[in-house]
Amino acid sequence: MSHFDPDLFEDKYEHYFTELQQAYSGAFEVMSERHDSELVHAIDQAILSESEPFYEDHGGFRIEVPDDAAERLPECDRARVEVVLEEYRGEIASQLRDLFELA
Repeated sequence: MSHFDPDLFEDKYEHYFTELQQAYSGAFEVMSERHDSELVHAIDQAILSESEPFYEDHGGFRIEVPDDAAERLPECDRARVEVVLEEYRGEIASQLRDLFELA
């Protein structure tokens, strides 16, 4: 477990790359158990591969995704993609809070 420093999170890929990988991987596993694994995999590859986690001053995280996120999966129901994506983003944030013991 790495000690979390909000200032170091500004350069997250340099200082917390392993933790980010763990959080995204853990979220993928959780989401695959809850939802269709093909949809979860598609969201992971087409949307979350270009996401950006940010630390919020109140002790949480937000996960930004591209503006055209749901449109990146035109073969899927847009409303379903948006619902699953929002839950997925929340799960990544939760995994990060847990990893850094901020929960």
